[in-house]
Amino acid sequence: MTTILVTGGNGQLASCIKDVEKQYDDLNVIYTDYLELDICDLNQVQTFFKTNNQINYCINCAAYTAVDKAEIEVDKAFEINATGAKNLALACNEFGVVLIHISTDFVFDGNKQKPYTETDKAHPVSVYGETKMKGEIEIASVLQKHFLIRTSWLYSEHGNNFMKTMLRLAKEKDSLNIVSDQIGTPTYAGDLAEFIFYIIKAKSQDFGTYHYSNFGEISWYDFANEIFKESKIDIKLTPIATKDYPTFASRPMYSVLDKSKILKKFNIEIPYWQDSLKKGLLRFNLIS
Repeated sequence: MTTILVTGGNGQLASCIKDVEKQYDDLNVIYTDYLELDICDLNQVQTFFKTNNQINYCINCAAYTAVDKAEIEVDKAFEINATGAKNLALACNEFGVVLIHISTDFVFDGNKQKPYTETDKAHPVSVYGETKMKGEIEIASVLQKHFLIRTSWLYSEHGNNFMKTMLRLAKEKDSLNIVSDQIGTPTYAGDLAEFIFYIIKAKSQDFGTYHYSNFGEISWYDFANEIFKESKIDIKLTPIATKDYPTFASRPMYSVLDKSKILKKFNIEIPYWQDSLKKGLLRFNLIS
């Protein structure tokens, strides 16, 4: 039986992994949150791996993802996203475990006007992006057997995300101003979870960095508009520029990810964002 450790076990992606895991009865999945496994403590990580010495894969969903707050809590963001990632990589290397690490489009500056490939130079414009880039570097420096998956605009029926925020705000307001000049791709976390299990079930040895997001490129305004259209919610939306919606952290203005490499290496189909949004909304309505 394959044993999988999932860190950040109460987060959005881990929750989707729990849903997808139900399809498989030959996997033993261990979910931990920071109270059960503090990835920032190397001794604790090593002890956990030693105690649970049958682990085959570690899916690192643990991350500091509060983009604006990271500009203030710089040390904490680096500790979780960089030091924590390194600690897991060190333990995986010591105990022969394959690491599947989740990273982000925020490692790019957004100045490119065509989709980013895995070989494009990382140049983050925020502390969050910088900490995630540092985590990537730390992993690659100590562990060969790793899959580093960059994704973008993650949402689902679980956790805190743009889709759920829009649906909540629609109950409180008659109109919303939504940024229309940041371009990227929404990614349904359930789709990403499916791909992660594909890697594991295929026992892939094609280690390295990959980009995974749904297909298509849109603005946050477009995304919000489709959420309300599919949900049959009548609300006034006004497109605004990033400069009119100031935030602590800068965002990449264009962060579409090129998926050519992942399609070439793996025999998978990646859904378009509109199709996955319908799926996410359906599942949200089932559990809400």
